[in-house]
Amino acid sequence: MKRLLLAMTVAALMLVPATSASAALTGEYARFSKCPLSNPAVEGCLYAETTSGVFTMGQKTVPLKNPVVLQGGIGGPNGIVGPVTVYAPTDGNTLSKTPQTVPGGLLGVQAPSWWPQYLRDLFNETINNGFTGVTATVELVGSASAIKANLGNAIAESGTAFGLPVRVKLSNPFLGSNCYIGSSSNPIQLNLTTGTTSPPPPNQPISGNRGEGSNFEEKILILQHNRMVDNAFATPGANGCGGFLLSWAIDPFVNSIVGVPSPAGTNTAVLEGTTYLGVASALREM
Repeated sequence: MKRLLLAMTVAALMLVPATSASAALTGEYARFSKCPLSNPAVEGCLYAETTSGVFTMGQKTVPLKNPVVLQGGIGGPNGIVGPVTVYAPTDGNTLSKTPQTVPGGLLGVQAPSWWPQYLRDLFNETINNGFTGVTATVELVGSASAIKANLGNAIAESGTAFGLPVRVKLSNPFLGSNCYIGSSSNPIQLNLTTGTTSPPPPNQPISGNRGEGSNFEEKILILQHNRMVDNAFATPGANGCGGFLLSWAIDPFVNSIVGVPSPAGTNTAVLEGTTYLGVASALREM
């Protein structure tokens, strides 16, 4: 019954007539201000905000404490219900680059004995100077169209709701500005579901949920307190850490700390938050 009511809400939203024009999107509609409404293929405006959860790669678990936003326009052969194409927002930031603190950072870590003496001295001096903090930032690989979105699956709690190829940037003075887990050619492929996963061992199935469905003025579908999960993905190793000249030594070091590469069944992503879907035809006239 709950699934049917949500599906009816989506269908009703798509039939909302255009409203009288106004200067700009404000209030509850302001979150769609970067939706690419000038593109006639856009039938809906997506704004999905993750406010909590965890991201585990190998031996490291990073809590998601700073909000992460996925946004853009959507449209497909079945409107906004079913598989859709995702179009980048007007500022190009489809997935916000939000740093999350890595618990423990490099605190207590010593340079490997197999490193050259100059490199061990450089690392240990950096740590001694207090530069131990590390942040992790999930970044989308490729354009917005690389995202596979299916609102119908999200509502039905079955199948992939959002498929995203990503990489994780690790930031620290010693690691340099181009230290990544995953890459453009070998990304982490997340297939997030509101249903139940089927991971290989040792991971066990975990479940998400669609959240609590409601609408605002029959122009915005809201799925509040939803939970999207995936624990069946593999994580590649590090690349680019320490820069071009030092990555041969720093990449294996990062791999040993994080515990990557790690095969499917040893990694987990849990994203909790709220998804908003606006009707493009109504927003164009506001």
